[in-house]
Amino acid sequence: MNLLIRGAHLASGDRADILIDNGEIIAVGSVPVAEPAEVIDADGLVVVPGFVDGHRHVWQAPLRGIGPDMTLPEYLTAVLGRALGGYGPSEAHQATLLGAAEALNAGITTVFDWSNATRTPEHTDAVLDAYTRAGIRAVVAHGNPDDERDVRRVAALRGRVTGGLAILGTDYGPWDEAVRQMELGRRLGLVVSMHASGGHNSPLRRMDEAGLLGPHLQLVHVNNMTDDDAKLLADNGVGVIVTPVVEATMGHGASCFSRFADAGGRAGLGTDVVVNAPADLFEPMRDTLRSHRAHTGTMHPAGDILAAATADSACAVGLGDVVGTVAAGKRADLVLLDGLTHLLGTGELAGAIVTSLGPADVHTVVVDGRVVKRDGRLVGLDLAQLRRATAETARRAR
Repeated sequence: MNLLIRGAHLASGDRADILIDNGEIIAVGSVPVAEPAEVIDADGLVVVPGFVDGHRHVWQAPLRGIGPDMTLPEYLTAVLGRALGGYGPSEAHQATLLGAAEALNAGITTVFDWSNATRTPEHTDAVLDAYTRAGIRAVVAHGNPDDERDVRRVAALRGRVTGGLAILGTDYGPWDEAVRQMELGRRLGLVVSMHASGGHNSPLRRMDEAGLLGPHLQLVHVNNMTDDDAKLLADNGVGVIVTPVVEATMGHGASCFSRFADAGGRAGLGTDVVVNAPADLFEPMRDTLRSHRAHTGTMHPAGDILAAATADSACAVGLGDVVGTVAAGKRADLVLLDGLTHLLGTGELAGAIVTSLGPADVHTVVVDGRVVKRDGRLVGLDLAQLRRATAETARRAR
């Protein structure tokens, strides 16, 4: 079946039709189609690539807002140390489904799920089933790398839901264990993600000498990144994801986005956790714009930050050839945004999206050619009902 989005305005200001067939963008521009299976009239709307959340602990969706003053050590104790233990497969399924629905509602079409919830094969099944039902694109980064059989099962996934590997890494775990897990991920063709700090005493140089750096590796936060760190990571094509809202709220330190950019790197953006941050990428984009303007001492173009939440995040999660741009040959993960009718046809759309819009302006969302949000309402998912269904999980976790 095919889908035609007619008369949308690209973020560049140009107007275009977008033809989609079997989940793939076939053409962008003036598209004569006699009888498409479905037509979306996008008059007055702006189309952008679906947002790509490069780092999110999706299982924490029911815990939204529980830690407004929570420090990182408190988070590790309360959320990872206690709350996670109360999640059986059923709770993992419901929580993942809620997190996916919140992401879709905010125009996030891809999540890199740093999934601590994949503690057993039954938990993994529950998480995968939730993503199948939700209709979102997901990279499920398996959080139990010692269960090699289950990791291999996730690595074999193809299509809209694929696999990754989430490890403690060299900052938070033993060196030999981290090396073994990174090598496992590389053998299986997985993006291996770890939280990292950077700085003068970081193990990044040792990792480079051991041949462990490369596009297969993704580092999250890296708040203490030095100029040498930045050049090392950029030169090796290592993916970097920053989560500026959570990093500032929990005291991780200043975002490394600008330091990485100075070295030629292009960091992606993530939401990280919802215990004290919103479940969308609009505020991370704005926070990044503010900090980058302060760092450079310039009025850096606001519209340039849109790539951090789309194309750059897609590259950092291993999907740069699949999603992240509105172009023929990419999968049809698209968002139609409302609220900028007065700017249509101008060159100000991209900047206005970054500085002025939010989840309420997400009109329609398409994932893999399928409409999952239409006219401001999710299709097949009831966000209010999902929040009610996970309320008991949240109460027990607290």
